[in-house]
Amino acid sequence: MSEATGPAPVTCATCGATPQDEAVARLTWSRGTENGREVWTCDQCSRRHLRSIEGKLDSAWW
Repeated sequence: MSEATGPAPVTCATCGATPQDEAVARLTWSRGTENGREVWTCDQCSRRHLRSIEGKLDSAWW
């Protein structure tokens, strides 16, 4: 039997930032799904790329 692991650590898929407080990041960062995997975007990158996110452009285009 394999040991259950918790959720993956939160890391910004755009800039690689990691939050000091992961609980706060889960409230203020953006979460999306790309190619079947969960991706997180920090609040600063989310603001910078807001139009692309709203337009549902793939992050490769940002």
